[in-house]
Amino acid sequence: MGVAAVLLEVVAVLSLMLTVSLSVVVGRDRLRIAASDLPDQLRMAVKPIGLLLGVLVINSVVRDAGVNLSWVIGTNITEFIYSLEGTVVATIQSLVPGWLTLYFGYVYVYGYAFLLVFPLLAAVLAAERRHLRHMAFAYVINYTVGMCCYLLFIAYGPRNYMPALVEPLLFDTLPRFQLLTSEVNASTNVFPSLHTSLSVTVALLAIRDHGTFPLWTPVAVFLAASIVLSTMVLGIHWATDVIAGTLLAAFSVWAVSSDRVASLVGRFRSLYGRWR
Repeated sequence: MGVAAVLLEVVAVLSLMLTVSLSVVVGRDRLRIAASDLPDQLRMAVKPIGLLLGVLVINSVVRDAGVNLSWVIGTNITEFIYSLEGTVVATIQSLVPGWLTLYFGYVYVYGYAFLLVFPLLAAVLAAERRHLRHMAFAYVINYTVGMCCYLLFIAYGPRNYMPALVEPLLFDTLPRFQLLTSEVNASTNVFPSLHTSLSVTVALLAIRDHGTFPLWTPVAVFLAASIVLSTMVLGIHWATDVIAGTLLAAFSVWAVSSDRVASLVGRFRSLYGRWR
């Protein structure tokens, strides 16, 4: 099975999950109203989604070229992380029963993609402008900080640093996903855990905006907790990566709340206008 086939599988599963969830969480009546005004909804989404896509493109370019650059300007912190926590991840793996490994493997891939895409799509279709803007800006903060950290800090995950103690359970259980993850991740890019930071970001915003999509909150919190745990159960991230990712998530939600980001953008626009 090639990477295209795996990607197609993920897209198919994600599409099914989104279709079912939108009708339940957003509601058919709300979707029906949104469908009648779809052009306006899409215009509303252009700027925040466009900004996010732009950052993702930059992140992709930096990820591909940044590994070599990181060895020039960065610091290898793998041994430092190990000195902090030792065999915590190995202990977590030993405590999780084997039958749960398959669940964590699927939630790491399918659940993560669904958790990130659903709130954006739901916000667009339900015309929740503030929710969409905050979600997109929070993602941008996560990816931007993560990109900088990956350039400055070299860190191998526990499955690579101590293979005798930590098993690569994702690839042992679902080997086809290695084709996909190898395309989007470098083995030295584990600090902080973006799986953690983005998942916790979604959960925190779901809690903050519980009234917007009440049914989404418990789903987001449960999925986020599962994904965070999966990063360690599968031997991909250290507990330190997870803690750093959680702090990054908290910062991103704080930054977008009360329109702090919008205020900052406004200041830059004002300054730009003075110097034109």
